[in-house]
Amino acid sequence: MKEFKFTIDGKAYEAQVAEQDNGVLAVTLNGKSYAVEVPALAHHAVKPVVHHAAAPAAVSAPRAAAAAAPAAGTIVAPLPGTIKQIVAAEGQKVKKGDTILTMEAMKMENAITAEQDGTVVKVRTTVGASVNQGDVLVDFQAEGAPQTQAPQQPLSNSPRGGEKPQPAEKPAAKEALPPTGGAGSGASKAVEAPLPGTIKQVCVSVGQEVAAGDTVVVMEAMKMENNITAEFAGKVTAVKVAVGDQVQSGQVLVELA
Repeated sequence: MKEFKFTIDGKAYEAQVAEQDNGVLAVTLNGKSYAVEVPALAHHAVKPVVHHAAAPAAVSAPRAAAAAAPAAGTIVAPLPGTIKQIVAAEGQKVKKGDTILTMEAMKMENAITAEQDGTVVKVRTTVGASVNQGDVLVDFQAEGAPQTQAPQQPLSNSPRGGEKPQPAEKPAAKEALPPTGGAGSGASKAVEAPLPGTIKQVCVSVGQEVAAGDTVVVMEAMKMENNITAEFAGKVTAVKVAVGDQVQSGQVLVELA
């Protein structure tokens, strides 16, 4: 089991994550338990589903022994995902709650923030890199902590030795997917909720043109705000939700043509 502490909008959270069989993670967030299915870890691609569980299943002794806590002075990936943007540069001083980088996991963009005031010592990943749960993303020097020297050996998905990470770039738009009915059929394309949550903001309106990667809805899930983006370009033909709505996994949020 791995433990994480992070801050969102100034509020502190504690999470424990234990990997189970067939891509299922047992997640306990501030005392509440969830079972999370992660397609990247499963043998067969399925939509991620989150549902309440009585308690996370016990992790076998060998696996529990292998799951080491993250090293002091590092910021690690809470889930498998892809790095979308690097916000803080090496040597930059940040405050508790400041965003260090953003990553996409389960079709949602998540902000990885500083747990306390300090300095970014070394960024160990790059935009577009695929990371696994527990991978070290950033070496971090907490304010008032003894000075430490960053290890010289970079990770496999880190910049080459001596090089600084490339400046953050806007993620390239994903290639537009054809509608279900086939090219030219005029069939609508739906943006669906990847997991249960609450709609916090609707960012598009009927008739609006959107590009692949544009945010259409902001929803709160597992006490985190996540940007739900279009996987294809098109014109909004229907908005199926409103602010405050409770939605389920797979529910249609926005239709495009």
